[in-house]
Amino acid sequence: MQDRFRDVSGSMIRVPNLRISWIVGGLLLLFLVWNTVAVVPAGHIGVQVLFGKVAENTLPEGLHLINPLLNVRNMSVRTQEIKETARAPSQEGMTVDLDVSVLYRLNAAKAAQLYRSVGPDYVQVVVEPQIRSVVRGVTASYEAKALYTSEREEIATQMEKHIKPLLDPRGVTVEKILLRSVTLPQILSTAIEQKLEAEQKAEQMKFVLDRERQEAERKRIEAKGISDFQNIVSTGLSESLLRWKGIAATEKLATSTNAKVVVIGSGKDSLPIILGNQ
Repeated sequence: MQDRFRDVSGSMIRVPNLRISWIVGGLLLLFLVWNTVAVVPAGHIGVQVLFGKVAENTLPEGLHLINPLLNVRNMSVRTQEIKETARAPSQEGMTVDLDVSVLYRLNAAKAAQLYRSVGPDYVQVVVEPQIRSVVRGVTASYEAKALYTSEREEIATQMEKHIKPLLDPRGVTVEKILLRSVTLPQILSTAIEQKLEAEQKAEQMKFVLDRERQEAERKRIEAKGISDFQNIVSTGLSESLLRWKGIAATEKLATSTNAKVVVIGSGKDSLPIILGNQ
C-alpha cells in the first residue's frame, strides 16, 4: 500500500509508507536526543522544572543528560550591577538626587528556592524595590550636607547594613553599594561650597601665621645668638690685647711680598699705617 500525493504540476506521485515512517522516526529520535541534553553556560546555574514542580537540586555549569520532559532554567550567579536613580529626602526635608550602583549576585544554593518563590524576574520583583526603600530610608537619617562630604562612605555602608538582611534570606547576596553621584538643591550646593572655601582659607591663614611665628622665633634666636657673641667678644677683649694684635698683623704685612709703604707711629695708638697697591 502506498500514499499518493500531488506535485506542483498536479501529477500524482507515490511515496512508500516505510520512507515516511523512517523520516518521522528520525525526527522523533532527534527531538528526544536534543531534549535529553542540557547545557548550562559558564557563570550560571540550572534550575530543573518538571511539570511545574521545581527540583531542589540544581545543575552546575557544563553539559548534562536529563529527562527529555525536564525544563532547565538557566540563572546567572555572576556579580551583576543595578544602577538606580532616586530622589530621596534628607533629614532636614530637602530633596536630593542620588545615583546608586548595587553590586549583587545570586546565591547558587538558594537558586531553586528563589525561582519557586519569586520567579526568574526576581530583580524587578524583589531587589530593585528593596534598594529604593533602603536608599530613601537611610538618606532621611542624614543631613543633605553629609552626602556632599566624606560621610558618603558611611551612608553607603549603612545602606549595605540595612539591605543585606532583606535580600540574603531570599538568596541574593549584596556585595557593595556605591554612591556614584549626589545632586543637591542649588541653594544648598552654593552654601556648602562657600563654607568649604571659607574653611580652606582659614586653614591657609593658619598655616601662614604658623610660618610667620616660626620665622619670628628664628630671627629672635639668631639675634640673641649675635648679642651673646658680641657680649662674649667684648668681655674678652682689652686695649692691650688689641694693640698686640695690631703689632702682630703689622709684622706679617711687613714680611709679605706685596708692594706697600709702612708708616711707623702715625696711626691711632701709634700703630703703623700701611700704604700699598694691594
